[in-house]
Amino acid sequence: MRPHGHRLRWMGRLDGFALAAVGALALIGILFIYSAGYRGEGMEAAPFYRRQVLWALAGGFALLVAAAADYRRLAEQSLWFYLIGLALLGLVLLVGAPVYGARRWLSLFGIQVQPSEFAKLATILALARLLGRPDLKRNDPWRLAAAVLLVAPAFVLIAAGPDLGSAAVLIPVVFVMLFVAGVPLRWLALLALAGLLLLPAGWLVMGEYQRERVRVFLEPGRDPLGAGWSKIQSQIAIGSGGLRGKGYLQGTQNVLGFLPRTVAPTDFIFSVVAEETGFAGAAGVLALYAVTLASGVRTALRARDKTGQLLAAGLVALLFTHVFVNVGMTVGLLPVTGLPLPLISYGGSFMVSTMLALGLIQSVHVRRPPR
Repeated sequence: MRPHGHRLRWMGRLDGFALAAVGALALIGILFIYSAGYRGEGMEAAPFYRRQVLWALAGGFALLVAAAADYRRLAEQSLWFYLIGLALLGLVLLVGAPVYGARRWLSLFGIQVQPSEFAKLATILALARLLGRPDLKRNDPWRLAAAVLLVAPAFVLIAAGPDLGSAAVLIPVVFVMLFVAGVPLRWLALLALAGLLLLPAGWLVMGEYQRERVRVFLEPGRDPLGAGWSKIQSQIAIGSGGLRGKGYLQGTQNVLGFLPRTVAPTDFIFSVVAEETGFAGAAGVLALYAVTLASGVRTALRARDKTGQLLAAGLVALLFTHVFVNVGMTVGLLPVTGLPLPLISYGGSFMVSTMLALGLIQSVHVRRPPR
């Protein structure tokens, strides 16, 4: 019994507060995905919520598997994960199923898989391995160059989907990891300046629908019945929720279909939550995210080694960026980008990849040095 108990001892070192927050967010997601598909009493709701239950269970299993795995061993194999991720990104551009004009999904055994979500995790793992190498000097310019060259292929392949919003998530992740790695601030400032100078080129490579989203953001009254419809209806839904909301399954913008049914369970699920639970419920959701992210930051600070610190910091930056951008676009403070809300938005690949990210953070937490 002792060897078996020794193998499971890691479970006693899991971050219980973080896991409780993660479970609560996943449950909230299922409840409000059901609400997003609800069309009135006596009418059957869209089946998205049933699939989300399965994705949440699969994601929970993936979290535990990732937590049980030693992140140091995974980091040693990170180059292979990274290369497989790039290969899948290239494959999806060649044979991926086109949806709304974009190639972002591969069909595996009848299941639609989005490789970009897993490629981002592989890229972060490889970057943590690279920047965590003890033989690299803090002021070595090759350190910065190598990090940029490592991330660039994944960024380009994801953006070519086209999925510029998802690719852009890697930018703050890289900056956070470089900062944690000790790269001088003046170098980071120069890198940021170079990025700003490249913005005009970014505008040229954007698709017309992406440019229109930016125009709608800069001109709120532009195309209210077309490109600006979802943004306007989202703001109405959130504003009409008031302090305590209209009640579960009582959100009129959602139930009556003003909030488009194609995006309500995914990109605009926060609007459904805010309309039905009000400011109080939305604040509660954000508080759960704060607990989850703060636990990740604490794990990074207490990590056993630099690789663990970088891995936890990069994954926290990834999750924070998704939350910040999604909530920002639903309330009208940022352009609509199509980034889903972690653990709450509908989607199998995103749910499982998010749980894997949280599991990797738990892996670092479990293997922290004793206090």
